[in-house]
Amino acid sequence: MTAQERRAIEADCARLVALYANLNDAGDWQGVADLYAPDGRMARPTAPDDWVQGREAILAAFLARPARVTRHICSNVVIDVVSATEAVGESAMLLFTGDSAPKVGSFHDRFILSAAGWRFAERRGSLIFQGS
Repeated sequence: MTAQERRAIEADCARLVALYANLNDAGDWQGVADLYAPDGRMARPTAPDDWVQGREAILAAFLARPARVTRHICSNVVIDVVSATEAVGESAMLLFTGDSAPKVGSFHDRFILSAAGWRFAERRGSLIFQGS
């Protein structure tokens, strides 16, 4: 793999991290779900050991949550390329909501290359601390 190919994978996966935050804040649950592989899985930062498996189940989980106004700020995004079809990543997350103190956490991601492009195979959030 060339350095240029590696950088392209890193950029594509980092874009998924940012796009996920933007779609989430816009309440575009179909768009968020579409960022996952069909058999992808996620665990929210508030429940890091409670996995939701499959794109349709992920969509249903987002549709079931109460409406709220949010702004996710993601930074410190580091993507490590495992192969031409797999990468892993970590990012820091700061979540602002209209009704509570900010929450600080992180995401650990596993990405795969699909026919539709790079997608989340796994996205696990965790909280480091949350304000009261």
